[in-house]
Amino acid sequence: MSAEATNPVSDAEAAGPDAPGRRRGRPRIDLRRLGRAALLGATAGPAARDRLPDAIGHVAEAHRAHHPDADLAVLRHAYVLAESSHRGQFRKSGEPYITHPLAVTLILAELGAETTTLTAALLHDTVEDTDVTLDQVRHGFGDEVAYLVDGVTKLEKVDYGAAAEPETFRKMLVATGNDVRVMSIKLADRLHNMRTLGVMRPEKQARIAKVTRDVLIPLAERLGVQALKTELEDLVFAILHPEEYEATRALIADNAGAGDALGTIAEQVSGVLREAGIGAEVLVRPRHFVSVHRVRLKRGELRGSDFGRLLVLVGEDADCYAVLGELHTCFTPVMSEFKDFIAAPKFNLYQSLHTAVAAPDGAVAEVLIRTHRMHKVAEAGVVALGNPYAGNPDGTDGAEDGERVDPTRPGWLSRLLDWQESTPDPDTFWTSLHADLAQDREITVFRADGGAPGMISLPLGATCVDAAYAAHGEAAHGCLGARVNGRLAPLSTVLHDGDTVQLLLAQDAASGPSPQWLDHARTPAARIAITGWLQAHPEAAKVPAAAPRPPASVTADRRSGTRLRAELPGAAAGATPPAVRPAGCCTPVPPDEITGFVVRGGSVTVHRTGCASADTMRRHGRAPVTVHWGDTAECRVTLVAESFGRPRLLADLTEAIAGEGVAVVSATVEPPSEQRVRHTYTLQLPDAAQLPALMRAMRDVPGVYDVRRARHPASPGL
Repeated sequence: MSAEATNPVSDAEAAGPDAPGRRRGRPRIDLRRLGRAALLGATAGPAARDRLPDAIGHVAEAHRAHHPDADLAVLRHAYVLAESSHRGQFRKSGEPYITHPLAVTLILAELGAETTTLTAALLHDTVEDTDVTLDQVRHGFGDEVAYLVDGVTKLEKVDYGAAAEPETFRKMLVATGNDVRVMSIKLADRLHNMRTLGVMRPEKQARIAKVTRDVLIPLAERLGVQALKTELEDLVFAILHPEEYEATRALIADNAGAGDALGTIAEQVSGVLREAGIGAEVLVRPRHFVSVHRVRLKRGELRGSDFGRLLVLVGEDADCYAVLGELHTCFTPVMSEFKDFIAAPKFNLYQSLHTAVAAPDGAVAEVLIRTHRMHKVAEAGVVALGNPYAGNPDGTDGAEDGERVDPTRPGWLSRLLDWQESTPDPDTFWTSLHADLAQDREITVFRADGGAPGMISLPLGATCVDAAYAAHGEAAHGCLGARVNGRLAPLSTVLHDGDTVQLLLAQDAASGPSPQWLDHARTPAARIAITGWLQAHPEAAKVPAAAPRPPASVTADRRSGTRLRAELPGAAAGATPPAVRPAGCCTPVPPDEITGFVVRGGSVTVHRTGCASADTMRRHGRAPVTVHWGDTAECRVTLVAESFGRPRLLADLTEAIAGEGVAVVSATVEPPSEQRVRHTYTLQLPDAAQLPALMRAMRDVPGVYDVRRARHPASPGL
């Protein structure tokens, strides 16, 4: 946790009551301005170390701005313990060490964190760096504060060696799964450390910046803490890409008056909303360094309005859409820029309307429209939600079956906690964590079989393989295929937001995944499970890729040859009999009346008498040949089931077929039409005499109103 350099602008001073932009009526989160000042090299007034006795006052004032009734006694008590325990310790910049926990606490106070979080922030390094024990923290401040402090306490290198860093993050993420405030403190801790990284060796700066980029920034994004995420991005940008950073810094400095263009449009927008009777606050929001860099790469030369965006704050959700309507009526909208994150919030709690409008002079301004509450959550994410375990108005604590319920625990975090349990190896965990956090967008798919969980959250680009392991765990080893939105689909199918998925599992417990599944798995959970099975079954990975399975038609020919005989006119005695196979258009079975026709290659296809294809062959001059059923009762048949759509219909039909001792060779389901669904099954029957009973069993399935033998239309090319 220790950070190691001085910063020209102290947090206490920059966030003081007289800081520019501070309004008494509504607390403003000004971390962006503080970070911007630090990056631009602003000079500070008297050093913070000269005012240490009053330092906690800045935290108290920032805290009271968000929580007017907060009890500050516990903060003062925590400050006294932190200051006394860190006394005599100094950061590498020469500052008293207490400035670090104070700065971390002030960052969280500006974001609106509640008292318990701030108390833990003041004490977050005491157990790690001083003689204070976790039991002392628990005795003095309670279990929750002790849990948060323990969550952010690093593991010792002396015990874990090179695995200390990944195992520390594992410990921290597991703690975050139980209380997201753990990660809030860690992010604020890393932000202050990044602000004060200047005296470190360049190689150590780069190492810390890379971990921040690969792990902490994605976590800040996923937890919705944009105020921390954007400043961390700028600080990492300055260290890892100094040339691009300097070019962007110079570009911003050269366009210091660019805000005037947006200011003019902001006045026009304010006037339009005033005339419409919509109470709104219109602000100019400068872009941070990385945002300017990205826009420049995307658009090339920048105009004045490209250096910022307009932020419109209103009171109610309905007002957001009213503002959108007025803007699109009175200005020229750029429809390609419109996004509705209110109706469909991002997975990190973010809600806002995004649009862009063109002013009469041609300047285009991007506009964000949100309520004050949405803005607070957009900036502070989970920090703005307060204590997820606070008592409900009815006096209950929100617990179910003795467990605390955390409403802020998102799907991505649950997935991460699940797969990390399967990765005891620190290197595998560290690699998988980087890969997981690199996937910064999420989709939701729905299970068609009604199983739990009904909704599955997956990263963008996930496939049916990922859905199988998310839904069924290790049982997904036996996944045979999937239906996506009612259609049969390969396991490699990429899923999209809102898709309905049904995973088809083998009943054979010995079934396992193919090595090729790794090419389609995007989630660490799927990759770890597949890799583990393949390592436990090395023979499965050694199947030669160049030895494909024989096609089903070859098997059918071989089987049908034992039960069908053809008599070719003029055939010599003792000649090899021709290959005989039932036609796929009508799939004859004993005791159907049948006829045969010689086709290309000299083989004979057998049709039911009256089959449309057989009639077409006769009209084209094909001479029929005599065919007979042999002694073997086994047969293959294609049935079509017509039904009304309902959940679990496919599972019930498959169960009815299996109950008759019949094997499914293949199956297809057509997309529902007017709530009606058509299923086509190719089945292998041990005895043709079973066919009537099988069709009756299928008709008895609720929702099925017809089962018949397949009769395909004749092909004009015969």
